[in-house]
Formats: sequence, C-alpha cells, structure tokens
Amino acid sequence: MFSRDEVQLPGGIATPALVVDLDAFEGNVARMAAAARAGGFALRPHGKTHKSADVAARQLAAGAIGLSVATLGEAEAFARAGVDDLFIAYPLWLDDGKAGRLRLLAETVALRVGVDSAEAARRLGAAVRGSARPVEALVEVDCGCRRTGVQPAAAGAVAAAAAGAGLAVAGVFTFPGHGYGHDPAARERAARDEERALAEAVDALARHGLEARVVSGGSTPTAGQWRPGVVGELRPGVYVFNDAIQLGIGTCGPEDLALAAAATVVSVPAPDRFVLDAGSKVLGADRSPWVDGHGYLPMFPGATVTGLGSTTPWSGSPPGCGGRASARS
Repeated sequence: MFSRDEVQLPGGIATPALVVDLDAFEGNVARMAAAARAGGFALRPHGKTHKSADVAARQLAAGAIGLSVATLGEAEAFARAGVDDLFIAYPLWLDDGKAGRLRLLAETVALRVGVDSAEAARRLGAAVRGSARPVEALVEVDCGCRRTGVQPAAAGAVAAAAAGAGLAVAGVFTFPGHGYGHDPAARERAARDEERALAEAVDALARHGLEARVVSGGSTPTAGQWRPGVVGELRPGVYVFNDAIQLGIGTCGPEDLALAAAATVVSVPAPDRFVLDAGSKVLGADRSPWVDGHGYLPMFPGATVTGLGSTTPWSGSPPGCGGRASARS
C-alpha cells in the first residue's frame, strides 16, 4: 500500500513499479457492489482490467456473481485461480486448438460465451457438444459503440442458430463504449442507447421462441446512469483501479485512483521539465483523447507528461516551473 501524500515509497520498492492504494481500491470495489445491489442488478465485473486472482476474489467477496473476461486465456487463468462462474464477453472464433481448450474449460466451470454470428454459434456448439456441463450463449448486440455485435433486430436469428447448434441460449449483452467523453450527457445517452438496443434484442429472441433470462450491459463511465428495468446484469471493469481516462472524463476523482506507476525523478535538465525512470516500456505509448498528455501525475498535478521514450522515459514540469514538459529520447 502507498499513500498519495507520500513522495517516498516504502522501503524495498525499486522504481519503476506498479503500486496499489488499498484504501482507494477497497472503496472502489465496495461502492460499485453497493450501487449494483441498490439498483437490483447482478454484478459481473470485467477482469481484463486487473487480470488478478486476488482482485477477483475481493470482487466476489463483495457480492459479484462471477467474472467477465475478454479472452479464452483469461478465462483459463481465472478458472485455475478458483473462479467458477465465467462469461467470455467476446465473440470467439474457434479453431481446433481453441475448441479443445474451451471444452476442457466447460468441464470445470459454469461458462457463458458471446456470439454475434450464426457461423460462430455453430462452431461453438460443435466444440462443446456432449460436454458434461452445458455452455450458455449470449448474443452480442451493438448499441452504438460500433465494435462487435449484431444489430438488435438480428439477435433472434443468431440466437436461433445457437440453439440449433445445441447451445443453451441465456440472453443478450452489449457494451456502451460510446459513453466515453467529457460530456456527462454522452454517458446518459449511451446508457439509454444500451437499454433500447437490449430491449429490441430481447423482443427479437422472443419472436424465435427464446427467452432472454440474462440481459447484460454496463460500463464504468455509465455507472451513474443505470436504471432498473431492461438491464439485469452489469459488467464494469476499470472502476476497481480507475485511471487517467476516468479522471479526465469526470467519472472519478483523484482520490479514487487506486493504481499508479511509481517512478523516480532521475534528472532535472532545465527549469521547465524533469525526467522520470518510467517510459514507454512501462506505461505504453497510447494516448487518450480525454487525457492531456500521456498520463496523470498525482504528486505534480500541474505537470503534463508530454513524451515517452524507451530508454529516457517521462518528462514533466515540476511545481513552480513554468512551461510544459518536453520529451527526451
């Protein structure tokens, strides 16, 4: 554990290093669990953010019914760690190797898998046919994110193909990823888009004689916009730690940031910049349109991370120094 008020890390930690503020982390987990309970939602958090068996155990202890994952490998790892209820919230395309792995996984855990095409559903059904434990399929629909998922009206045909392939069709799911943005109204619009898309998909399944027992959605940005009714299961992920993006779009405060890359100032070559010992190999070079620079410096909130190098990493402006940081290569 670290304190955001301390500049010095506990002894024995060499930078760069990832550190967790346990108070902030536990508060994030507890608040989301409480919000889901208060709204009457089942909580199935996404594990791709943390990929940690310990974090998953704490989420389950707080009331989560299971875990969502993005890949077959993540599902296998969490199953080995003892998580026995998993949803692969992604339309897998199974080759022979993945089909064998999925069948083994289905023998050990309660398993749901996302599908968004008839052919993928048939491949999934063939892979797990005869398994001792049934594999449930959820049809993914696009609610405006424009990533994976069929249009809501087409969900019934995909569900029928899944049922014809021998799968137990549990329902539908979506991801309101277009809720990211500085405008709080965008998060509200995404939540309403999600509800409309899922409601239409539920009706599409009903027209094919199939009941949507599970209607799954949710994200960290839309957390404050949930309404009881259509959606029954929520899959937020980033909330456990939060990040500079969530801070930038206003869904959390600095006190809710539970994970940080600790770094040491190794050089102050000029009054307007300093250099840290964590660069692109530690942080990744991706930039978000919702963050000024490459990250947030909690110890120096007036500074901007303007560049990352593979060997001479961060630059920033220390308190009291004018101007913006410049990258060093």
